[in-house]
Amino acid sequence: MPRAAFNSLETPVLRDFRSEAKVPEDIFKIYKKQFSYDPGGWIHETKSFNAAYGKERILAHLFLPAVGTPPYQTVIYFPGSASVLMPSSMELENYYEFTMFLSFLITNGRAVMYPVYKGTFERGDPKYIPILNSDKGSESYSYTELVIQEVKDIRRCLDYLQIRPDIDSNKIAYMGMSWCGSMAAIINAVEKRFKSSVLIAGGLLGFGLSGSEDINYVSHVTTPTLILNGQYDAIYPPETSSRVLLDLLGTPPEDKKLILYETDPIPPRVEYIKETLAWLDKYLGPVYKE
Repeated sequence: MPRAAFNSLETPVLRDFRSEAKVPEDIFKIYKKQFSYDPGGWIHETKSFNAAYGKERILAHLFLPAVGTPPYQTVIYFPGSASVLMPSSMELENYYEFTMFLSFLITNGRAVMYPVYKGTFERGDPKYIPILNSDKGSESYSYTELVIQEVKDIRRCLDYLQIRPDIDSNKIAYMGMSWCGSMAAIINAVEKRFKSSVLIAGGLLGFGLSGSEDINYVSHVTTPTLILNGQYDAIYPPETSSRVLLDLLGTPPEDKKLILYETDPIPPRVEYIKETLAWLDKYLGPVYKE
C-alpha cells in the first residue's frame, strides 16, 4: 500500500443551509424558466380499414402534431426492408425508423402516416423474407403480387386521409428510406396524389418481373423528387442506381434533385432533416407553428 493511503484528510467545511438567505423571487423565476420546454410530441392514432384486395384489413399509424392547426400537411412513409422481419408495430414510436426519419416531421408541424404494408410487421410472413432480399426471389409471381398489394395499400391510405377534415388532402408527400426508392418509381407513376417525394438512400433496384420492375415505371413519374444518398452506398451506387433514377424520372429537371454525401447509405441526420424540411416547404408550403 502506498504511504499516502494512510494520510489524514481534512474535513470539509459544512454549510449552514438554515442561515442562508433565500433566493429572491425574481431570480427564482429565472431559475424555474430554464426547465420549460417547447410544446412538442404528437397524438398517435391507430386506424384500420379495408384493403383493396381479399378480405384483409390495413393497419395504419397516424401521428398528428401537437403544434400548428389543422388541416395538416401529411407525409406517408414507406419503410426499409427490415420491417419485414419485425413481428409487431405496436412499439412503433421506439422503432429506429420512426425516431430517425419521422419524429422531426411531426414536431415541425406535419402529420405522418406509417402504414403497415402487406408483408411487414403484423402483416408479415416468413415467405416474404427471401423474395424481398434476393434477385432470384424477386423474379417470382409472389413478388409481383406483393408489390401490387403494397401499392394498393398506400393508395387506400390516401383514400382514408381524403375523408379526414383535419388533413389537407392536397398537400400529401411520399417519403421513405432504402426500399422506398425502388417502390417510389412504381408508386409515384401509378398514384398522382402525392405532391412531393423524398427518398433517403434510394435508387433503382431492377427487382421483379417486367410488370413489377421499377425501370418500367420510372419515366412516368412526374412528382417533384428529392434523393438524399451516401456516395458509398453499395446497394444504390450513384453511377448505376441513384443518379440513374434521377436522370430517368419524368419529373421536370427543375423539380428533381440528388444530393450525395461522403458517407455510407444514410446521410448525416442534420443534413437530411434540413434538406427534407426545405423540400417540403417548397412543394407543400411552409408550416407555421403556433
